[in-house]
Amino acid sequence: MSVRHRNHPIFLRLFQFLFFLTCFSTASSDNNELQTLLELKSKLQNSNPRAFITWRSDSSPCNFIGITCNSSSVIGIDLNGKGLTGILPLDSICKLPSLQKLSIGLNYLYGQVSSDLNNCGKLQQLDLSFNQLTGPVPDFSALTGLQYLNLSDNGFSGLFPWSSLKDLTELVDLRVGDNPFDKSTFPDEILNLKKLNWLYLSNCTLEGEIPHGIGNLTELINLELSTNHLTGEIPSEITKLTKLWMLEFYENRLVGKFPAGFGNLINLQKFDANSNSLEGNIQELRFLSNLVTLQLFNNTLSGEIPPEFGNFRNLVNLSLYSNNFSGSLPQTIGSWSDFDFIDITDNFFTGPIPPDMCKRGTMKKLLLLNNMFSGQIPSNYGNCKSLIRFRVPYNNLSGEIPAGIWGLPNLNIIDLQFNAFEGSVTSDIANAQSLNQLYINNNQFSGELPPEISKATFLYSIDLSFNQFSGNIPSSIGELKNLDQLYLQKNMFSGNIPESLSSCLSINQINVAGNLLSGQIPASLGSLQTLNSLNLSDNQLSGEIPASLSSLRLSSFDLSNNRLTGSLPQPLSIQAYKNSFAGNPGLCGQDISYLRPCWSDSVESRNHRTLIFCILAATAVFLISLGGFLFVKKRKNDKDRLIKRDSWDLKSFQILNFTDQEILNSVKQENLIGKGGSGNVYKVVLRDGKELAVKHIWNTNTGAGRKMSSAMLKKRQCSPEFDAEVTALSSIRHVNVVKLYCSITSEDSNLLVYEYLPNGSLWDRMHTCKKTELDWGTRYEIAVGAAKGLEYLHHGCERPIIHRDVKSSNILLDEFFKPRIADFGLAKIVQASGAGKDSTHVVAGTHGYIAPEYGYTYKVNEKSDVYSFGVVLMELVTGKRPIEPEFGDNKDIVYWIASRMTSKESVMGLIDARIPESQKEDVLKVLKIGVLCTARLPSLRPSMRTVVQMLEDIEACKFITITVKDEKVGDKKEKMSPSH
Repeated sequence: MSVRHRNHPIFLRLFQFLFFLTCFSTASSDNNELQTLLELKSKLQNSNPRAFITWRSDSSPCNFIGITCNSSSVIGIDLNGKGLTGILPLDSICKLPSLQKLSIGLNYLYGQVSSDLNNCGKLQQLDLSFNQLTGPVPDFSALTGLQYLNLSDNGFSGLFPWSSLKDLTELVDLRVGDNPFDKSTFPDEILNLKKLNWLYLSNCTLEGEIPHGIGNLTELINLELSTNHLTGEIPSEITKLTKLWMLEFYENRLVGKFPAGFGNLINLQKFDANSNSLEGNIQELRFLSNLVTLQLFNNTLSGEIPPEFGNFRNLVNLSLYSNNFSGSLPQTIGSWSDFDFIDITDNFFTGPIPPDMCKRGTMKKLLLLNNMFSGQIPSNYGNCKSLIRFRVPYNNLSGEIPAGIWGLPNLNIIDLQFNAFEGSVTSDIANAQSLNQLYINNNQFSGELPPEISKATFLYSIDLSFNQFSGNIPSSIGELKNLDQLYLQKNMFSGNIPESLSSCLSINQINVAGNLLSGQIPASLGSLQTLNSLNLSDNQLSGEIPASLSSLRLSSFDLSNNRLTGSLPQPLSIQAYKNSFAGNPGLCGQDISYLRPCWSDSVESRNHRTLIFCILAATAVFLISLGGFLFVKKRKNDKDRLIKRDSWDLKSFQILNFTDQEILNSVKQENLIGKGGSGNVYKVVLRDGKELAVKHIWNTNTGAGRKMSSAMLKKRQCSPEFDAEVTALSSIRHVNVVKLYCSITSEDSNLLVYEYLPNGSLWDRMHTCKKTELDWGTRYEIAVGAAKGLEYLHHGCERPIIHRDVKSSNILLDEFFKPRIADFGLAKIVQASGAGKDSTHVVAGTHGYIAPEYGYTYKVNEKSDVYSFGVVLMELVTGKRPIEPEFGDNKDIVYWIASRMTSKESVMGLIDARIPESQKEDVLKVLKIGVLCTARLPSLRPSMRTVVQMLEDIEACKFITITVKDEKVGDKKEKMSPSH
């Protein structure tokens, strides 16, 4: 009977129908998936022609590149790194009913992501990382089976929907960092995801403290919370995460010490907590013997390095710079592994340098700047051919340099300055094929400079100053075609200045002062059109000054104290070089007061001069009489004029393309652009369109419309402001100091003609109706430029110039917002005879900028300018005026900032709200410099030279971002320490 049933036509037809229905359903499903994928292809463009080469309408989806199927349905899409661009059609993709994996990271997708993921309920992996997606993040509540979620490195914004993660208990890997989300505290929802082994929340605007519940995530092997606004201490519960392989907290506001038990994290290989406010010692880290990289720089950690570090067999990167560590380094540190770099700059380390950090021949950077190391450089480093940077300046090191170091083939900087090294530079330097910076100044090096130095063809900066080098400067130095700076001053070099220097066509600075050089100055130096500074002083040079030097545009020029003879070339007889030729008794000149006139003493010449003098005297008497007549005649017509039009004397400090009359005619009310304590300022537009600024200063005891006695007319007493300004500016040539073209003087007033700076003053741009939104990059460049201008005044002039009125209104800005130090009406030149001359009984400066020592002494030195500049830095950082009502009665910005420096969070609150969060760490560094500059005791303030260095270090110490690959945990970004 059963046989009859099986063969019955009804059952056969039913079987055929069901088979047909199944095949139709499968075909229909295949067709739907095909159309969905072809729609995805049509929405996305790609730069890789092979990305969709198999995606054809006549093919099965399971044959498409990047598509994974089970028996017949699409379960996975992997289009990572295919160069795709366009808007992601996630709604369409979710029509694939069996889709478990969507991986489309490392592309160029943009636009918003669909907020409805209900049709993607089977997704287990979602990777949209490293794209340009924007807008809000969708709700993930429907994806209860999700195990892997990566949205990092996009432009998602708004509040992240943390609450939608609470039921995603299968999550193993969560990466949502590097997105500009709205601020939020650490999400509690994450603390319930007990299966998590990878958590990447760096740079996603988290604030508040790290919760104690972080200890619940015991499966974590990777925890990254860097570049947020996290505060408080590292919770002790973190010591429960014993499986951690990587831990990163860098660039937050964490404080306190490492918690007890931190050494339990024995599997930790990469630990980075740089740029916080951590303190105390690092003894807890002595148990972390599996460490590969340790980066704790920019904290306030102290104490000694645990001796156990010397036995860490995997350690390759150690960066502890800018802390307060002391004691000696374990001598076996770095000797067990392929050690890469060590940077422990700016600490208080003592003792010898560990000898075996390059034992395996892999070390690239040795950076031990600003410590107290002693002893010699270990000889092993002479064989370290992998070294790129070798920097040990500002220590107590001594002895000879291992010969091989001079010729290491990959070194691009040798920096040994300010130690007690001796010996010579060896001929091995010929092998230094990558060397571009050689800084060995302020040591005790001696011997001759080897001619083989010319083989280091990439050298652009050489500083051998303040040593005991002798012999000739090698003529082969002219083969260094990239040379930009050559500092050989204060040695015992002898012989001639090599003619070959004229072949260094890119050179900017030459200083060979204080040697035993002789012979003539090479005329060929006049061909160096890029030369900005030339100092040949304090040598034994002889002969005439080559006329060719007149073609150079030098901001600093010094030939003093030599044996030069003959006539000074007329173009060099300018006020800017007035002290450049002293100490050359054989020189003569016409316009330099300390040089004898260039004429002979024959009877004929004396008679000739007498005749000329008589003619000139008679002419002068006639002109004076005529002038007096015209003055009386036209006095009534001149009453309404701002200044008198006659009896003017023009003295130029630059090459001029205008006349005094052209300036005088423009000093009128409609051209007035500013008023100051010493006079008015006018804008002058010359016939050729060039713009100038003219300051009109009344002489002492005179003023507009004030009558002068005959005694006053005879005395013609200039105002002290005018004298100070001319004295200070006439000899200065610096890009960050305002340029003074000339002075025009009369019996009652004086004019100073400057370059015109169209963007006004820094004060105008920050605090007045002319206010401009200065971004932080512009503010930083203004700070650096102004600092360099003051540094030149204090350290670059023959006698230091104290400005005495440094403030934001005296920092002028050109069309590109490049700064110039201006208004030298209170400036004072430090006398050579001693500090006693550097005092005054007049309180100079402006309220809010005046250094506190004025309250108990009238002595003035460069540190007073440093204080005022510190106030300017505070203005740039906070956007506040030096005096604001919110500071309180009799309180200024220095007090206001000092009173709020109680925690890093409160300090960050001082920063101008218009500055983006991403830049505030750099801004904070500038604020710290401002605080140093405004120390109450002048002796504690840095010099302007140090201020410039600190400011430039902020720009130099940018992080290098690289991508590293680990087979076990995938791709990630790792921040390395700066290379100093």
